[in-house]
Amino acid sequence: MNTLKNRFNKSLFISLLSIFYLLSGCSSVRKNIRNHLHNESLKNSFHGLLIIDADSEKELFNTNADKYFTPASNTKLVTFYTGIKLLPKNIPLLHYVVANDTLFIEGTGDPSWLHPYLNDSTAIRWLKNQKNIALYTGNSDEPRFGPGWAWEDYDTYFSPEKSTLPLYGNVVTLSKSEMDSLQVSPIEFLEYTAIKESAFKREEYQNRFYIDPEEQDTLEVPFIVNDSLTKLLLESVLQQKITLSDHFPDQPKQTLFGMETDSIYKYMLFKSDNFLAEQLLMAASSTLSDTLSTKRAIDYMLENDLSDLEQPPRWVDGSGLSRYNLFTPRSFVQILQKLHQEVPEERLFVLMPMWGSSNTVAKWDDSETEPFLFAKSGSVGNNYNLSGYVRTKSGKLLIFSFMNNHFRTPSLEIKQTIYATLKELYQRY
Repeated sequence: MNTLKNRFNKSLFISLLSIFYLLSGCSSVRKNIRNHLHNESLKNSFHGLLIIDADSEKELFNTNADKYFTPASNTKLVTFYTGIKLLPKNIPLLHYVVANDTLFIEGTGDPSWLHPYLNDSTAIRWLKNQKNIALYTGNSDEPRFGPGWAWEDYDTYFSPEKSTLPLYGNVVTLSKSEMDSLQVSPIEFLEYTAIKESAFKREEYQNRFYIDPEEQDTLEVPFIVNDSLTKLLLESVLQQKITLSDHFPDQPKQTLFGMETDSIYKYMLFKSDNFLAEQLLMAASSTLSDTLSTKRAIDYMLENDLSDLEQPPRWVDGSGLSRYNLFTPRSFVQILQKLHQEVPEERLFVLMPMWGSSNTVAKWDDSETEPFLFAKSGSVGNNYNLSGYVRTKSGKLLIFSFMNNHFRTPSLEIKQTIYATLKELYQRY
């Protein structure tokens, strides 16, 4: 009897000792995180951090987690989740109806048509086998830019216009050879492009482009989208005439599907591609209504899959270009929880970028550790945020959102502070 009692007491002692070490370890980690948050780089700025254990949902650290921040490209995580909920495995390319020997088509917002990197030609190959094609573009009242976008970014690679049937990523690709000859894609823009010193890369209100004589890089410059240009570009690649239609037949629509949406999500998240994010929201709205609308997709998600967020966000675009967006760290952690619960890890951690001490990395660059950070960054002037997952050395999975707004120090210092904080978690939790 005494032997049994002794064993019980020993077992209890070991259990209590384990709990003590765990709690003291957690306390030590929290103390070190607080020390990182007092780093000089975060002085005079506003920051919030929430960390939870993915399995137990226990809150490990919280500072300003329920305050609103400008999220920048962390917004793409919400767009990603919207795609997971609304889009099928293969992206809808177009809707079509055959009426009176004419094939009527309308875009779904899918961004992959002839995209310079995704380079999907599924729709083009299919259309080349069709005759009497009529294009309808009236299935959206979407403005070309999102609310709150900076007007002066019209000629920058990260701000292409939105459209129902985007081609070539809605950008012109410009480069210059050593002999100063121009390479322009699509070729239709060659005659409207000049090698010339200029303060801008495109005229604001017309498709006239410039590349500096000293420019060595390949440039991607948004073009102004209009129906006649879309028709011209399609005719050129299809090698047949098409017509613009002012109506779409009132018949059941068929859908042509294209590349796997995971390929688009991955490129969007790894490259923080604004155009893909915006078009994915439009494509998601095509599953809800005949009229493409970013706002419709946002409203649907806020009323349904995101209705349980503790702090309702102000969410206005797919990319995070707009400073009108407002999210809390807790909202991002809750969205990341949903992703982890609904998407298998072997899929999720292929789509989520790895993040190192300076930025997103294609190859892990910390020789002291295994890859442990899978997260999406978001930056816009004087703001830098990071939200995602930490796989600790002990095998635990943590979910975090670390948001930093209104700093005046170099963003590299902010990134290094973030990395040091999260590496502490990796090593000690």
